[in-house]
Amino acid sequence: MLTQVAQFILSLSILIVLHELGHFIPARIFKTRVEKFYLFFDPYFSLFKVKKGDTEYGIGWLPLGGYVKISGMIDESMDKEQMKLPPQDWEFRSKPAWQRLIIMLGGVTVNVILGVLIYAMVLFAWGEEYLPTQNATYGIACDSLALKMGLKDGDKILSVENKPVESFTRIIGEVVLGQVKTIQVDRDGKKMDITVSDDNISEMVKNSKNPFITPRFPCVVDSIAPGLPADSVGFKKGDQIIAINGKPAAFFNDVTTILKANPYTVANIEVLRENDTVMLRTPVTGDGTIGFQTLTLDKFLKLDTLHYSFFEAFPAGVAKAKKTFIDYIKQFSVIFTVKDAHKQLGGFGTIASAYSKEWDWENFWGFTAFLSIALAIMNILPIPALDGGHVMFLLYEVITRRKPNEKFMEYAQYVGMFLLLALLLYANGNDIARAIFG
Repeated sequence: MLTQVAQFILSLSILIVLHELGHFIPARIFKTRVEKFYLFFDPYFSLFKVKKGDTEYGIGWLPLGGYVKISGMIDESMDKEQMKLPPQDWEFRSKPAWQRLIIMLGGVTVNVILGVLIYAMVLFAWGEEYLPTQNATYGIACDSLALKMGLKDGDKILSVENKPVESFTRIIGEVVLGQVKTIQVDRDGKKMDITVSDDNISEMVKNSKNPFITPRFPCVVDSIAPGLPADSVGFKKGDQIIAINGKPAAFFNDVTTILKANPYTVANIEVLRENDTVMLRTPVTGDGTIGFQTLTLDKFLKLDTLHYSFFEAFPAGVAKAKKTFIDYIKQFSVIFTVKDAHKQLGGFGTIASAYSKEWDWENFWGFTAFLSIALAIMNILPIPALDGGHVMFLLYEVITRRKPNEKFMEYAQYVGMFLLLALLLYANGNDIARAIFG
């Protein structure tokens, strides 16, 4: 957990500093005074601060974001006393609307560019490994929801709403984000349509951490934990489980399903060892395991890896950022249209849990790129207190050639801050509720 938190804080710090730099640089170019540049918020006190020129640089103690305080601007600092004084040449409010618009769009612009660049470098350094849907040769393993929908273990996914999905891991996203009505499968050589209901989509969102389908693959022992049942009864590396208590269990999902349904029992496990069949009477632990690791999916199914040269990585990074942008927008639709989807909103705990439990640079940078795109979208929403709210009022000024009333701007800022605080409390409240009640 500490590793996940450390990765989250590092990502957040990088994104906040560069986002605020996106406001800071055009502000300085247009000779607008920046009074503060802070990583994290600093109510009452800061952890570190130093003043250079007109700007105080610092680190706050409240890791909910960061900010630049630009002179002559109604922002989260709510410095109304400054706004009562006559405008000065170096203040934000004295600059032409187009300059103010560029300053306000700077943070979002940096986040988009940063997301593209990080994706490009991740693709250049590691490439992109995925399981082509057609390479899931053993078909799918179904959970209870998939079975209720009419899917069966061994079905092979052909398409979603009659559109082929190249990567197996994209199938669930296409079903949920597209809120599709049908999935096409090959069952024993026959093409079938599986109906997807609104309630099915709602259940998928509710149980998003447990995918309703996974690729099926054989259960072959790779390593054995010393002192646990598999070790004591004589399991060996390379053993392939084929049956448990007389029931066929040729695949990993079969094995885990049967064992978890029979804790604290002794299972008769039939394994194929080289050319012989061996029966092993094996105690099952309380959590439905016996103490071995299997060979991983990639030992049975052919994964593809796309490799990119340095220059090829940039258009690929743009494409990946564009896909992330579209998917994130679709998530808003899901939140407002799918039953109980809003209950799955998460706060800082949910975000931190998305990082690898061990430090993994590929995962770290990939998720940081995703957060950069997400931060750009969230900030451009037309909500007062966000960049998008300021942009909305500036566009109004550009079109009408009239500035909104400053008192109205103050009240709008209060409303925006209230909405953001309510959303923050709700999302993190969901995290706390899930941690307590599951």
